[in-house]
Amino acid sequence: MSNAPLMPMATAVWLVENTTLTFKQIANFCHLHEVEIQGIADGEVAKGIKGYNPIISGQLTREEIELSSKDENRALQIKSADIKISNTEKKTKKYIPLSKRQDKPDSVLWLIRQHNILKDSQIAKLVGVTKNSVTAIRNKSYWNYNNLNPKDPVALNLFSQKDLVEALEKAERRIKKEKKEKEKQANISSV
Repeated sequence: MSNAPLMPMATAVWLVENTTLTFKQIANFCHLHEVEIQGIADGEVAKGIKGYNPIISGQLTREEIELSSKDENRALQIKSADIKISNTEKKTKKYIPLSKRQDKPDSVLWLIRQHNILKDSQIAKLVGVTKNSVTAIRNKSYWNYNNLNPKDPVALNLFSQKDLVEALEKAERRIKKEKKEKEKQANISSV
């Protein structure tokens, strides 16, 4: 049944109404019984079902129907039974209420102090501020730096603990990679 068309009964209705295919060809293609196809043609089966065009859905081509119409022993070949369903969970920007937006710079300061291995770009992405703002807070040149109070962004619900752990793991991998590169360069220069 994996190569059956979408909505087989509605597809069968359309094929009966719009092609000269045999009942057996339609039955085999739609994975229905030949008697059901006969019933569709006689108006006894699928009375309220509107025909579903398999050409528009990309499951059949006109050429495929014509080839099978000319040879009643030729079975219809479904064009593509694979429907691509992406499983990637797209992260949507979470809405931050106005009352919490003032906490973003405080959260940036907390991350800089607690997790100094994070790059400015990682902090900016986590908290939802610009990289320039993070850099200004790190350099203490932020316009409101003296009034900032470090606050845990996870506690403020700006992002999840999982997001923070993933960012920290990524930063640790980057540091290890950079360390290996430095060792490699030191070995090359000493040779």
